[in-house]
Amino acid sequence: QLVEYGGGLVQPGGSLRLSCVASGDKIDYYPVGWFRQAPGKEREGVASISYVHYGTYYADSVQGRFTISRDNAENTVYLQMNSLKPEDTGVYYCAAGTDYLRGPWDYWGQGTQVTVSS
Repeated sequence: QLVEYGGGLVQPGGSLRLSCVASGDKIDYYPVGWFRQAPGKEREGVASISYVHYGTYYADSVQGRFTISRDNAENTVYLQMNSLKPEDTGVYYCAAGTDYLRGPWDYWGQGTQVTVSS
């Protein structure tokens, strides 16, 4: 089971850190990705991290502003979001899967709302 924490309302230019906490199984051997879905839009991949060498992927829209990291001892993957923009608004989901670049993504959290607005 995956549970996301850390969403909320933030002004443009602000920061948030999302946490994806795994329970019931160790996250050590799973790639983990963060995804988001804005109202009326399809879900999109934001960032992902491998479990080998901690390789990372970022969507062009968040490159340089978001950082994904993992702490296997805490069974948690983080998404640090800086310089937030209104277009970053959406429900953010974490998922664990098979390959950090191609998926598939087998296990999903319930999502946490991020709203960027003044």
